[in-house]
Amino acid sequence: MSTVIDDIVARKVFNSRGEETIEVDIITASGFGRISAPAGKSRGKAEVIYYPQDEVDQALKKVEELIAPEIVGLNADFQAEIDRTLHEIDGSKDFRIIGGNTAFTISLANAEAAANSFGLLLFQYLGGHIAHELPYPLGNTISGGKHTSGKSPDIQEFLVLPYGSESFLEAATANSQIHRVVGTTLRKKDKLFSGGKSDEGAWVANVGNSEALETLASACEEVGNELGFECGLGIDIAASSLWSGKEKIYTYKNEKKKRDSGEQLEFILELIRKYHLVYVEDPFHEEDYRSFAELTKKAKNCLICGDDLFVTNNERLTRGIKMCVANAVIIKVNQVGTLTDAWETVEMAKRNGYVPVMSHRSGDTCDWHIAHLAVAFKCPIIKTGVVEGARIAKINELIRIEEFLGDRAKMADLKML
Repeated sequence: MSTVIDDIVARKVFNSRGEETIEVDIITASGFGRISAPAGKSRGKAEVIYYPQDEVDQALKKVEELIAPEIVGLNADFQAEIDRTLHEIDGSKDFRIIGGNTAFTISLANAEAAANSFGLLLFQYLGGHIAHELPYPLGNTISGGKHTSGKSPDIQEFLVLPYGSESFLEAATANSQIHRVVGTTLRKKDKLFSGGKSDEGAWVANVGNSEALETLASACEEVGNELGFECGLGIDIAASSLWSGKEKIYTYKNEKKKRDSGEQLEFILELIRKYHLVYVEDPFHEEDYRSFAELTKKAKNCLICGDDLFVTNNERLTRGIKMCVANAVIIKVNQVGTLTDAWETVEMAKRNGYVPVMSHRSGDTCDWHIAHLAVAFKCPIIKTGVVEGARIAKINELIRIEEFLGDRAKMADLKML
């Protein structure tokens, strides 16, 4: 058995939106790893640069000319060394030279190749024998904002979290049933509803924010009663996409409302109270740490999660911790570049009582590895949609992991809810 890297192969493939992306194979004498990179629609300004000169072809060129000569011959079992080498090759803070998605695919493919070399599944290799907790799936059921066009809610995502389930399969079943019930209800509400779906497989309909929440609340209650456990509601406001830095207001175009920071705070608190929300993501723009902190202080029994706010960046999370900003953090490895960087952010979050939420991207691929990362990193929640092929790939892999673990499998502990 050898974990020495023999070869790196990079190619151009496509994500779920049909956009070009990079896929990388890492090959050792005893193992093999393959990863393809996703892409977000709404991205935080502090994320790493996806590709040099915004071109996948340039990334492929960097793999051949800069990365392969330095990485081939290293030991795949030394993950930190591989990731440090990627940083050294690039030399910038945001991976603008080789590309953040390039670093992401090489880093994660390396971990997969090392696991494969030892005859282990990725979650076993990264998490060891203590990795046996399954995350609750946070699923998008109705889309709005940048995930849609035309008439739809201003809020970007209306989410369901079946936190009362006793197994991952039960939770995934609940999400699927709620998605189906929501679709049926929307057809009754809107005669022009065509059954259209967003990139993530969530319904797209001509409804307002309140109508979307009422529809989802009703579906959660119906399915929760049928299955015998709690299904909570959540929203991802993606507030940076609503914010005007010049006017200092949040513009809700379809709702025909404008709110300043104080009014935005009261609006979110009212939604949490009225609909018993258990999860709110990015309720303010990505630099408004103070409003995040005030909402976190006032909201009860609700996860206040930062995505654009933190972008899986340890420095930004550390700043947030000092200011008591939020109590949950989205983890998207390709926001920060390498597995080691993401791991450090997860560990910082857990040490300070923040809930790490492993997450897909809206333009994803059928790559399923974040399912393993959620288990290995002990993330209590995975945000990975409900339907659509790229989402189902992750859901089905978690079902397989649960089956593999057998009696050792248990759902994560979500004490905050």
